[in-house]
Amino acid sequence: MTEKQKMLAGELYTAFVPELIEGLARSKKLCEEYNRTPREEAEKRQTILDELLGKHGKNCFIEANVWFDYGCNTEVGDDFYVNHDCVFLDCAKLTFGNNVFIAPQCGFYTAGHPLDAMIRRQQLEFAKPITVGSDVWFGGGVKVLPGVTIGSNVVIGAGSVVVHDIPSNSVAVGNPARVIKTLPPLE
Repeated sequence: MTEKQKMLAGELYTAFVPELIEGLARSKKLCEEYNRTPREEAEKRQTILDELLGKHGKNCFIEANVWFDYGCNTEVGDDFYVNHDCVFLDCAKLTFGNNVFIAPQCGFYTAGHPLDAMIRRQQLEFAKPITVGSDVWFGGGVKVLPGVTIGSNVVIGAGSVVVHDIPSNSVAVGNPARVIKTLPPLE
């Protein structure tokens, strides 16, 4: 397997290979261009998102500044809004449903490093996918860690750190985030 294949399969891999370095450089260049492009130039911004993201639905709006590791591993549905200063480490698949709203300074981190220091010394890392359903609102400063699935009709409170799956129809808060309230299902 190539290092990219290992990365996408959730296995230990090294990011310091030409294919992955080139992918990171491509994404950073597109992010820099997007972040410099004024909101009034909506068509140009849309063209950049078309090239950057793996897939996106209609009404995808992302405020500057935003950063993606690869971009191509991120898929978003319709009516997707991201506020300022968000980070998407999409070394594994990062999937968002429809009607997702993300407040400022949120982070979605599919990338991780082994607990074993000897393995880290070998510059090995891993990535696990993050999946988010539809009708989800992330409060300011939320961080979502590798391998988490968040259902639909969910609110994640500001400042929360999501380390475990969150079921649909929930409000979750805290570090680590825990469900504090059940919401009525959407019709």
